[in-house]
Amino acid sequence: MLTITPTLALDESEIQETFVRASGPGGQNVNKVATAVELRFDIAHSSLPEEIRARLMRLAANRISAEGVLVIQARRFRTQEQNRQDARQRLIALIRQALEKPKTRRATTPSQAEKERRLETKKRRSRTKQLRRSARTQNDF
Repeated sequence: MLTITPTLALDESEIQETFVRASGPGGQNVNKVATAVELRFDIAHSSLPEEIRARLMRLAANRISAEGVLVIQARRFRTQEQNRQDARQRLIALIRQALEKPKTRRATTPSQAEKERRLETKKRRSRTKQLRRSARTQNDF
C-alpha cells in the first residue's frame, strides 16, 4: 500500500512502473542499465474518490495521456531505486495537492475611497502625459 494520508492509501496494483534507459550522466552504465522510471497511474479506474479524481485530472492535465493515464517520468538520480522513490513521492504530492479544496471566490465591490484613488491616479497620469506633448499638439484638443 502507498500511503498518501492517514485515511487515504493506494494499492500497489494501481501503479505500473517501467524502467528505461536514462539520458545524462551515468558513466559506463549509461547505455547498459535502465535507471529511469516511468510511473503510470490510471486516474479514471483508481480507488480515489470522484472529486479528488476530477481535481487531479485538472492539476496534472499536461501529464495525462489520451487514455487518461497519468505518466510521471523520474530520471533525476543515477540509481533505479532512488528514481522509483522520486516518482512515487511526486505522485503522492500531486494527490495531496488534489485533496485540498480550492477556496470559493467571493465577489467584492470597491469602496468609495478606492474608486476616488483610482480616478485621482488616472487624472495625475493624464496630466503628466499632457505636459509631455508639444505645444502644437496641445492646441489641437
